[in-house]
Amino acid sequence: MAWEPDRSAARGGTGTTLEVLRALESGPRGLPEAEADERLARHGENVFPGRRPEPWPRRFARSLRDPFTAVLLSLGLVSAALAAWGTACVIAVLVTVSCVLRATGEHRADRSAAALRELLATTATVRRRPAATEEPVTRELPVEQLVPGDVVLLAPGDLVPADLRLLRTTGLAVHEAALTGESAPVAKGAAGDLCFQGSSVVSGSATGVVVATGADTVLSGALSGVLPQDRGRRLPGPFDRSVNGIAWTLVRCMLLVAPLVLVASALVRGRGMETLPFAVAVAVGLTPEMLPVVVTTALARGAALLARGGEVIVRRLPALHDLGAVDVLCVDKTGTLTQDRPVFACAVDAEGREDPAVLHWAAVAALWTLHLAELPAPDALDEALLDADEERGGGADGVEGVAALPCGPGRRVASALVRVAGGRPGTLPDLLPDLLPDSPQDSLQDSLQDCLPGNVRLLRPAPDAAAPAGRYVLVVKGAAEDVLERCTRVSEGGHARVIGPADRTRLAARADALAGSGLRVLAVALAERPASASPYAPEDEQELTLVGFVGLQDALAPTAEEALAVLAGRGVTVKVLTGDHPGTAARACRDLGLDPGEPLTAARIDAADDAELARLAARTTVFARCAPEHKARVVRALRTSGATTGFLGDGVNDLAALHAADVGICPRDGVAVAREAADVVLASKDLTALDRAVVAGRRSTGNIAAYLRITLSSNLGNVIAMLAAGLLLPFLPMLPAQVLVQNLCFDAAQLALAFDRPGATAHLRPVVLRPRALFRFMTGFGLLNATADLATFGVLALTVHPGGGAGGQAAFHAGWFTENLLTQALVILLLRAGRDAAERRAPIPVRLAAAALAVTGLLLPLSPLGPALGMTALPPLYYGLMTVVLTLYGAALVLARRKART
Repeated sequence: MAWEPDRSAARGGTGTTLEVLRALESGPRGLPEAEADERLARHGENVFPGRRPEPWPRRFARSLRDPFTAVLLSLGLVSAALAAWGTACVIAVLVTVSCVLRATGEHRADRSAAALRELLATTATVRRRPAATEEPVTRELPVEQLVPGDVVLLAPGDLVPADLRLLRTTGLAVHEAALTGESAPVAKGAAGDLCFQGSSVVSGSATGVVVATGADTVLSGALSGVLPQDRGRRLPGPFDRSVNGIAWTLVRCMLLVAPLVLVASALVRGRGMETLPFAVAVAVGLTPEMLPVVVTTALARGAALLARGGEVIVRRLPALHDLGAVDVLCVDKTGTLTQDRPVFACAVDAEGREDPAVLHWAAVAALWTLHLAELPAPDALDEALLDADEERGGGADGVEGVAALPCGPGRRVASALVRVAGGRPGTLPDLLPDLLPDSPQDSLQDSLQDCLPGNVRLLRPAPDAAAPAGRYVLVVKGAAEDVLERCTRVSEGGHARVIGPADRTRLAARADALAGSGLRVLAVALAERPASASPYAPEDEQELTLVGFVGLQDALAPTAEEALAVLAGRGVTVKVLTGDHPGTAARACRDLGLDPGEPLTAARIDAADDAELARLAARTTVFARCAPEHKARVVRALRTSGATTGFLGDGVNDLAALHAADVGICPRDGVAVAREAADVVLASKDLTALDRAVVAGRRSTGNIAAYLRITLSSNLGNVIAMLAAGLLLPFLPMLPAQVLVQNLCFDAAQLALAFDRPGATAHLRPVVLRPRALFRFMTGFGLLNATADLATFGVLALTVHPGGGAGGQAAFHAGWFTENLLTQALVILLLRAGRDAAERRAPIPVRLAAAALAVTGLLLPLSPLGPALGMTALPPLYYGLMTVVLTLYGAALVLARRKART
């Protein structure tokens, strides 16, 4: 069953209306303005106790807790302790840039979300008195200024601004999907009924007194039951888990490398603590210093592209990566797959055959109910019937409305008394069946006629000339069980016959079958009535003849079918979690091309333990009759089974699932507290916009993964080469300042990877940073890079003779420095985003960065900065041999990359 709000939670929600008004010290004339101001100061504004925007400095400080940022800070402190001020200053700059980018991006997202709240700001129609002795005045007030005791007027389309106790109603029906998940409107027909904040008025009008605002409302009270106490804390998502895994692995490597360098130097070369700066430089060389900057830049750029035009707002930058990693998307049915309006599906007679006459008579009842019943707003079901009848060329020619009785509280049928005149063939009079059973005289004449030749016809008695022109017909439509209990006959083949017990069972089963297929079923019945001057009353809705059933369904969202197909093509499985009937949800899925399978209901979810639910959730598409706790359990079960889960919801009943998912997604017209809980806010509840966000997340993650593959493999190769050279050479293979400058140049060039364009196939599957896969790549290509470095040592031994004094050492440093930057430029071009360079051209920023890195490696040793850094010019033979080494290294990269892809 669908979730029901706790009505006792509404203050003043019990007792008679008069007792409630007395308890609130209010009345139908409203509060005096002075009293309202005093209550506003006492109770506070009528707003949710939602998440308050964090100030920018606090965001900056929170960014320092990022694992890689913490690692860099630790290395910076060690460098400062060793008086390696250059290294310490560079690390400080990197940390500051990363934290500024992240804090600024999230602050900008919160400002955009605040702008959405202002666009959705609503007012309420309130009756107040300027003074206690003056007459009341009706005016519009911002909903934030409502206080308990205010008298509020509701009209069609209004949002219920607070918890209300109704004082007067006229045909009121409200939509409580944001609270319960049910798509059908709920009638609120009696004074004393409660209307809860978060619902909206579908039809009718009402006056109510505010019984609770802000944190005292049922809507806010529901939060304590479905949200964790610390709403800012949530389980680590895929991004956090991946980054933490990579960070701690690198920390362990760094903690191992630095002592290894010191011990090896002491044992083999007899060096002491003078190699400590070099050991720290090697540890820094293993660290992807630019990772926080590259990650934040890539995610912030993707979020900025999505925010253009206000289509998608990413409130938490890591959520963009998680969105690209989503492989299971959970959505509600109403408003996502379907619209909040019904459409005609079918009209069948009592035998289940298509019959346009059933639709015609249902439309006649709808037309004259709308015209004669003085409804405050058109009923959505009636409008759907009229639209369908008009599309099929129907009409009400020759039919004149006389009286009507609409649906109401406790009344699930609507009736219209019409006068039917003669008409041309094909109009309603010709579709009117015989409403009385065949008489014995008619049966005898029919038997005699069958015995006569075909060209001989019996004459039937002429109708009474004194009878009034036209026929008075009562047309009744409504809930199948309510209409059937009023019927004594059924129309079959245009003739009426008496309904027996077996017929009632068969007709009820037919209505149940239509409802089970996901339709909202209305039965249609007729009865001929004599002309009468007495008032028409519900007691006249008896002795009816059933003509058939009309089925309606929720209108499908125009872009839903295409969006579902696109998401399926991208490897995203869509699951539907709804409070609706399982048949309704299953039919919507089938109409959209999504196989619903066997729906899982709330009762089955309650009966399953966590392990069984994880197995059921993995193979189930539709979860029906879900309360908030059911949705959250299903989402957690999917995460337990290894899926990266996104949840799209807009109501209070979705809050627990929004927090349980890896990525919480909410449209901007969702309730305020749902938008506050979401990681991503959509301009509309449209899966097309969500698909664009998924693509942007995968593009950003692909660029981050490319950076990690390139930098980790290059850094590991350099560290292996440094350790080998440190043991083989009588001097340090590279000075600490040279290591730092090399890292700075490489890191600056890799920043361009944030602007890379992934290939056409990169969006076809979920993308997640997987530490094990990254380290396998790092090991294989790191060893390949180390091989190129060791080959360079051989080239340098042949060309510069490093053992020949200080000049030879400076040439060795310059040669290795140049080779490192050239090989890293080659890696950027060939291994970006893990694809072959021949597959597509690199974008301009990447090509410029690689070219700048290569030029720096060639010219820096020859520039005036070369001697200052301990480097000197190299002989021409070196460049010739290095060209051979680079060519072989590039070919090996291409072959290894192709082998890794197979």
